[in-house]
Amino acid sequence: MDTQTIARPRRALPQLMTLSDAAATRLASLYDKGQAGMLLRISVNTKGCSGLSYDMTWVPAAGPSDEVVRDKDLTVLVDRKASLFLIGSTMDYQVKDLTSGFTFSNPNEKGRCGCGESFHV
Repeated sequence: MDTQTIARPRRALPQLMTLSDAAATRLASLYDKGQAGMLLRISVNTKGCSGLSYDMTWVPAAGPSDEVVRDKDLTVLVDRKASLFLIGSTMDYQVKDLTSGFTFSNPNEKGRCGCGESFHV
């Protein structure tokens, strides 16, 4: 009896993270002006009442523990330790009456604290 192993087609992995049009516009502006030559690095830290929070820092280049995300002709770095928390997320930029900043729409979040500063998965 001849048995053959049939390879299953691989399922496409979801993109680690995408940028909304507003986030891409704001990030491009930052890359062109005040943060020229730097890259935005996103990580997740233990903080806040729900346990996790997003952290963004400027770095001169990708490090050995960074995943490189390219979307809308822009590059963003994601700390490899944070990648499991961020799979499928969209980074947006919102301007409100008293605040403005980058926000995340993360399908992995199970809840947020009351102040919105931290989340849990």
